[in-house]
Amino acid sequence: MNTPLASAAQKTIFITGATAGIGRATARLFAEKGWYVGLAARSADKLEELENELGAAKCSGHVVDVTDAEQVNQALQAFGENTGGRLDVLVNNAGVLHAGDFEDMPTHQHHSIIDTNIKGVIHCMQSAFPLLKNTPDSHVINMSSASAMYGSPTLATYSASKFAVRALTEALNVEWARHGITVTDIMPPFVDTEMLDNPVRSRIKAISLLGVQLSAEDVAQSVWNAIASRQLHDRVTPSFRLLALMQKHAPDSIQRRFVKFLSGY
Repeated sequence: MNTPLASAAQKTIFITGATAGIGRATARLFAEKGWYVGLAARSADKLEELENELGAAKCSGHVVDVTDAEQVNQALQAFGENTGGRLDVLVNNAGVLHAGDFEDMPTHQHHSIIDTNIKGVIHCMQSAFPLLKNTPDSHVINMSSASAMYGSPTLATYSASKFAVRALTEALNVEWARHGITVTDIMPPFVDTEMLDNPVRSRIKAISLLGVQLSAEDVAQSVWNAIASRQLHDRVTPSFRLLALMQKHAPDSIQRRFVKFLSGY
């Protein structure tokens, strides 16, 4: 193994989808906190720009498409060489969002969501496992969504993908505990990032009722807080936590009416 670029005193984090939105805000926050940050994204130009911003002593960039298992494996191996085999936190943030009536969305958009939001998370957790197992008290933080609480009209496949992320989180939170690895997720409502730019924003009827209250920086702070709390699901906002509590106790018929109202169907 090459001489590590990260110092022995630095904690390490690997973030997918690191050059935009929540990923970029998270990378900036952890770099400010003195962590060594692995930046994973598809765009070499954007990676170089963020690397230059954060500084070579604080990060390494890895061009990777999370839908490609071999690319993911190579990126995490390279990151491990930079850190002496250490990975304190893996953040599965890369995601794809397409919105619209289910039958109107082309098949390739449905597949794109599944390939990135589910298969990408699986690829990253499989490849990161040796590093996580080698690092005491390591942590996986998966970016889920409020849409993982109840199937969301106009976001059916996206919602399904985040249900899958929630299920993976819950299962591996139990399964990987024997390896000293904590697995949790973040479940924010709508976040004001590039992902919600038009035409996506105009197709999600619930936005007109609920608005977009969270910034990328708000969610990055939730990632930071999750490391200390180790909470299985972080639902981020008080209003969403209240809705989750209501859902837990409300009959299915009431939940359906509420979702139908919010989505305008």
